[in-house]
Amino acid sequence: MPPTFEELDYCDTELGELILRRRRPVSQPDQWVYEVKLAGRFLMSSLNTDSERELATRALARLHGDKLRVLVGGLGLGYTAAAALADARVAVVDVVERLPAVIQWHRRGLVPLGEALCADPRCRLIEGDCLQELQAVGGEHYDAILIDIDDSPIHLLDEAHASFYAVAGLTAARHKLRPGGVFALWTSLPAEPEVTDRLRQAFATASVEEVGFDNPLLDHGEVNAIYFGQA
Repeated sequence: MPPTFEELDYCDTELGELILRRRRPVSQPDQWVYEVKLAGRFLMSSLNTDSERELATRALARLHGDKLRVLVGGLGLGYTAAAALADARVAVVDVVERLPAVIQWHRRGLVPLGEALCADPRCRLIEGDCLQELQAVGGEHYDAILIDIDDSPIHLLDEAHASFYAVAGLTAARHKLRPGGVFALWTSLPAEPEVTDRLRQAFATASVEEVGFDNPLLDHGEVNAIYFGQA
């Protein structure tokens, strides 16, 4: 019998134990589903990637021109970065990931999109704390900044991230955008009015869109929210 479950990597990190695993669901025995757990929490899955991909496609749809420069905060399984690279107008995608093990998953080919991302000359995988870098003075500027790190600004993966999602932190991120650039923020929850209010104080315009999708493991659909701020 072929294996139905494999743990591909395990390591201790500053945020807790990090696990990459894959399994074959009973309902889809011919498909590997890749999953990530951090500090005992289920973090992400390749089973549902709609909203991660929409984070890139909806943000880029708001931009005109070509030779676009994109910053992705949080590499994960790579679906947001891959969706950005699928846009022919994109010249550069810088992906900043805090946990070095996640970058190594891609470089070692342990995750489905790893080889393609690493082979694309437009894509750079950079180890660092994206949220801190966006609050720092100076640095590079982008047409789009795409953030997929916390469940939401109110439900944080790391309490140290709170300052970034305050109005001052979001304003600092706006200064890293080129004129007319777009800031986009993925959350795993439906729209939260408090988050939109913060963005309206930091950006010239702000809005939120919800992405609904079916989860084969649940008896109901799920809704994620993507927030947009434009410089």
